[in-house]
Amino acid sequence: MIDLELDPLLAEARRRAGGLEDLGPGPFVEPFALFLESLEREARLNDLGRVIARERALLHTVNRLQYVDDRKRFPAIAGERIVKPVFIVGLPRTGTTILHDILAQDPANRAPMTWEVMFPSPPPEATTFHKDPRIVRCAATFPSVAEEDDHARAFKAMHPMGATLSQECVVMMGEAMCTPLFHNQFRVPTYQDWVDDDADWSHVYAFHERQLQHLQWHNPGDRWILKTGAHMWAIDALLARYPDARIVFTHRDPVESMTSYASLTTLVRSKGSDDVDRFEIADDWTARLRKVLMRAVDARRRDHPDARFHDMFFREFVRDQFGVVEQIYDALALPMSGAAADRMRAFIDDNPQGKHGVHAYTPEQFGVVPEKVREEFSEYIAHFDLAPE
Repeated sequence: MIDLELDPLLAEARRRAGGLEDLGPGPFVEPFALFLESLEREARLNDLGRVIARERALLHTVNRLQYVDDRKRFPAIAGERIVKPVFIVGLPRTGTTILHDILAQDPANRAPMTWEVMFPSPPPEATTFHKDPRIVRCAATFPSVAEEDDHARAFKAMHPMGATLSQECVVMMGEAMCTPLFHNQFRVPTYQDWVDDDADWSHVYAFHERQLQHLQWHNPGDRWILKTGAHMWAIDALLARYPDARIVFTHRDPVESMTSYASLTTLVRSKGSDDVDRFEIADDWTARLRKVLMRAVDARRRDHPDARFHDMFFREFVRDQFGVVEQIYDALALPMSGAAADRMRAFIDDNPQGKHGVHAYTPEQFGVVPEKVREEFSEYIAHFDLAPE
């Protein structure tokens, strides 16, 4: 059986990292142990799932070891300043991924690329950024068109994949061992309870800043464009670390968001488990997401009335993607060059909805009762005037 014990995994990560030992400041081993315990007791993994979980844990641990070591070898990284980053935040399945990819087309915007998040060491260089050999290495981890099975094709229809597409912060948070990503990929409710209610997110954002400094050291942009719904878990910690942040908050009918996310999570977990309960997934994530969404909305209203937020509505974005992008630039006082506009328009034209297949789902498939969801999210719906889709 594939080993998921803490000490052997730490030893293997250190071996893969060339003997590096230092995991740096902040908690890591304790949440790592909790994650592994939850995997063993609750995740219902099949043999492939154990391999996937082991490699996921090792990747984040190796990366953390290398981030810490690179900072020792190149102390100038610590002098990098993260100025006025832009964060895209909102419920899952509200257009955040395609918006992130569109904004990443602007040459002035710096979005983390999938390849550099997967293999961040050594820090990327501007002169070789678009031909770095890690791009090919990362691309090799995705199935080719010829190799795609039904699972891969279905996932691609829901969430585009690619070494040179932008990556979201929920993946980078794995290096802090505090991320909702794990409970999306594996059934680890005890671990996710800790993420929801007990984790100290100040450590997550402290390491997040170190990651951005690392990635921009030799390849900066005018501003970072960052994205994940996981930022809803800790708006206070985000703004404490980045007080000049500008935040795009995306909104959609929560019935569609909850159903679509249940569909995505069911598909992702089915790769590593033969016992996936789609009704349980919908119930579990609906409750969790409502809690963190209202935590973020309340923190915004109560504690950060002067922070720079812009609300983006999914129904408007679907109707006119570039028009909504222009609204974002105006609201956040971002200059848009002609070249940026041309590149963003070209990307939109080349990536129509359904390009990789249609993501079809119904609430009934996941036991989602629209009236019940709308009642549970009634305060949110009323505050942002969200009509049913």
